[in-house]
Amino acid sequence: MAQNETIANFLDGLASSAPTPGGGGAAAISGAMGAALVSMVCNLTIGKKKYVEVEAELKDVLAKSEALRATLTGMIADDVEAFDAVMAAYGLPKGTDEEKAARAEKIQSALKVATDVPLACCRTCREVIDLAEIVADKGNLNVISDAGVAVLSAFAGLRSAALNVYVNAKGLDDRAFADERLKELEGLLGEAAGLNERVYEVVKNKVN
Repeated sequence: MAQNETIANFLDGLASSAPTPGGGGAAAISGAMGAALVSMVCNLTIGKKKYVEVEAELKDVLAKSEALRATLTGMIADDVEAFDAVMAAYGLPKGTDEEKAARAEKIQSALKVATDVPLACCRTCREVIDLAEIVADKGNLNVISDAGVAVLSAFAGLRSAALNVYVNAKGLDDRAFADERLKELEGLLGEAAGLNERVYEVVKNKVN
């Protein structure tokens, strides 16, 4: 019950008029769910005689997926902190030229962080997708559909976080910084899109 209450509280926060938690936190949770499902498939494969040949590999995958789950869960707070910093910068006084200059500098600094935070989420979700591919190929067939949900959740997290990268990068005056991040993002999205479809089809063929 306590776990359900925690989930309900988070969803209540998402649904409220408060700006945080918001889409960034939801993106991180999507990725974390993907990582958790990878761990689930590993845990239900490790120790099974039928899968002894892949046990060592899946133990390694399990360690990685649990680390990624912890990282993504922590990114909920990172997103709130980054958003709050941007809002605080926009709220600074702008009555004098000096205040305007200081405010503009603070806004740009905060926007850079607010671009990098969701980009880090994208990178991490991309790693989860790689692990989901492994468990889809080698995991226990009795729970292989969960590997499909894992990759879809991680991909949703990546694409969702990407929207926050786009919106914050748009406001940056440092276009070299912005373009570098956007180039990396497009690479992550391109790689992940094909892999997402491949893993989904693998899983669908196994359960169909």
